[in-house]
Amino acid sequence: MATRSTTTHRKKSSGRKKTTTRKKSSGRKKATTRKKTTGRKKTGARKKTTARKKTGGRKKSTGRKKAGSRRKYSRGASDSVGKEMHEYKRGTARSGPGGKGGKVKSRKQAIAIGLSKARASGKKVPRKKG
Repeated sequence: MATRSTTTHRKKSSGRKKTTTRKKSSGRKKATTRKKTTGRKKTGARKKTTARKKTGGRKKSTGRKKAGSRRKYSRGASDSVGKEMHEYKRGTARSGPGGKGGKVKSRKQAIAIGLSKARASGKKVPRKKG
């Protein structure tokens, strides 16, 4: 029985690497859009399409407030909610009278506690629903 040799032959490299040149594209690729066609047969002329105007999400505010608008919540109320949120984020916020209750575990709960403290101190806060 003849045995096969398991050695593989390798080519010797000449030491120089081949470099491939690539064309550089100038700028961004153009977005291709598909033209909408109606159910008619194709004729020599194409139907013209108009570009849609892009609409942004929010309007930019000019920094000026309306003369007739009033705040629903006073600045002091938002401060008390802010303090409560700060405690919640640090993990020190507690529910219940005197802060002896359980740990506050949700953002909604922290906001509700802050508004409740603001109401108790007489700040301008709308009534509770329900």
